[in-house]
Amino acid sequence: MSKRLKGWLIALVVLVVLVGGGLVGASLYFYNMTVASGKKAFVATSTKLKRRDPLYDAKKWYQTVPKQRWTEKAAGANLKLVADYVPAAKTTKKTVVLVHGFGSDKEAMGGYVAMFHKLGYNTLIPDTRGQGQSQGKVISYGYYESKDYLKWVNQVIAKQGQQSQVVLFGVSMGGATTMMTSGLKTPSQLKAYIEDCGYTDAQSEITYQAKQMYNIPYWPLVPMTSTVARLKAGFHFKDANALAAVKRNHKPMLFIHGGADTFVPTRMVYQVYRADAGPKELLVVPGAKHAAALSHAPALYTKTVKAYLAKYIH
Repeated sequence: MSKRLKGWLIALVVLVVLVGGGLVGASLYFYNMTVASGKKAFVATSTKLKRRDPLYDAKKWYQTVPKQRWTEKAAGANLKLVADYVPAAKTTKKTVVLVHGFGSDKEAMGGYVAMFHKLGYNTLIPDTRGQGQSQGKVISYGYYESKDYLKWVNQVIAKQGQQSQVVLFGVSMGGATTMMTSGLKTPSQLKAYIEDCGYTDAQSEITYQAKQMYNIPYWPLVPMTSTVARLKAGFHFKDANALAAVKRNHKPMLFIHGGADTFVPTRMVYQVYRADAGPKELLVVPGAKHAAALSHAPALYTKTVKAYLAKYIH
């Protein structure tokens, strides 16, 4: 082998090592951004109330209303999960379990809790594993969380009896988690689902965000990060699949989305709505951005939810 050829081969090996090392480092960084729990710079987490917020009164009420503390053990993991429970003003066996979004916690659900409280429901508001006060180091985009929320539903039934009527409601990642729960084997007391601005599947959403936020194409970073997630957290992005789950669902589902949602693009709601195999309804709120349909059109939102639930909760 000539010295010149040997030099080119060494240079090529060095280049491959540098590029490979850079991609590994980038995928580890992207894993920390997408999967590892902790504060996310791109997610607004402030719970400070603003008087111009259309839901100011509802959120203020939630901050001060007496709450009971419930706990649960995560599905398949030795993690303690924490929830707040707000009983209805009048004794009832109707309960809504609420699922918050990515990088959020139960404190962000005040507007929704107030709405369901006015509609006469008990409300259970957990912190999802790895977020808020619940233990965990991983956010799995609904893959593990859906099994956790099924345990919360079963706890409601255990405490309130076989005559319980339970609704699962989620926003953003919570909406996707709600849809994924619908694909599991669920108790008869879980009567209906409401999902608000959930994504089709984690891989599609992460691919979309990589392009939107960083102008990064799908290949090779997203597949590599998914592989890191499989090695470190036990799941691939494609495993968190709401679109596949709703195809197995045969219970009522109300799909809600903002017509101006650019975080979870509005087109995704049409995909999951068409795929759902159960009784279904769709509300797209014109002009509403991500997770803002209730604040954008509170009267329409509440009227739609009330009419929907009246068909299935008695």
